[in-house]
Amino acid sequence: MGIGIREDIAAARRRDPAARGSVEIALLYPGLHAIWAHRVNNRLWRRGFRFIARAGSQLVRAITGIEIHPGATIGRRFFIDHGSGVVIGETAEVGDDVMLYHGVTLGGTSLSKGKRHPTLGDRVAVGAGAKVLGPVTIGADSAVGANAVVIRDAPANSLLLGVPAKVRARQTGDDVRKVLQAPEYQI
Repeated sequence: MGIGIREDIAAARRRDPAARGSVEIALLYPGLHAIWAHRVNNRLWRRGFRFIARAGSQLVRAITGIEIHPGATIGRRFFIDHGSGVVIGETAEVGDDVMLYHGVTLGGTSLSKGKRHPTLGDRVAVGAGAKVLGPVTIGADSAVGANAVVIRDAPANSLLLGVPAKVRARQTGDDVRKVLQAPEYQI
């Protein structure tokens, strides 16, 4: 098993309290399958095999319900919990140790050819149903609440909550999992 695969499985074990073992994670977690397939599709994309890469990403979408454009840049130990309905656009950039819940969109807001999708810094967590739209940057160690709609940049150590999302500084000791699930942060 490659180092990246082992890291991904370990990341899933750390972030998912329901994880029972490495074999279960490797065989039954669609978020990991989508990430592993993305790595192959991204290599094809970068080498100019664009049609094959897009076809591969669409096949993975049909199987997992997770759409990651092969042009997207994804960091190490990326974890998608539950996964269904996740969409990651072509020019999205995702840092290391990022976690997304189901229904998250990292989408564009323009038809321009340039950078049109979000950039997430390292250790960012994005709650279920949240939409991060346009070429915005979310700084490292930030959390986006469930169903938030982010359309503006946020500095490191931020909480982004509401529609449109308002930014507040994270407090020391904020438990990201609780923040992402607390009713007062949802819509």
